[in-house]
Amino acid sequence: MNVLLTLLLAVQILAALGMIGLILIQHGKGADMGAAFGSGSSGSLFGASGSANFLSRTTAVLATIFFVCTLALAYFGSYRAPESGSVLERAATAPAAPAASGAAAQIPGATAPSSSAAPAAAVPAVPASGAAQIPTK
Repeated sequence: MNVLLTLLLAVQILAALGMIGLILIQHGKGADMGAAFGSGSSGSLFGASGSANFLSRTTAVLATIFFVCTLALAYFGSYRAPESGSVLERAATAPAAPAASGAAAQIPGATAPSSSAAPAAAVPAVPASGAAQIPTK
């Protein structure tokens, strides 16, 4: 799977660089008007209008390759292997937190509170996720 992702990324980068080069080589629609008045661009490598067709088709092919590679990378990037069991079963099998009393037991070098103090809030066995991580005022 790693080799496939690397290959797709390499093809995408090459297609992007090829598109950049071809787009920079092409001339705009207004450049044809100058050839009619003798600007000299009509004696190009592909002829007066032959390069526009070749370059535009090659750009379209490279754009399609780039688009397909982008979709494939997005699909494989979000792919996750299916997990067996339900969320509740995975939460029930999570390791329990240590049975220390209060937050002082979690701080290194701190001493545990005396037995006459009020009991501290219980530490949840599973770390909070989602909206429980948002601090309250």
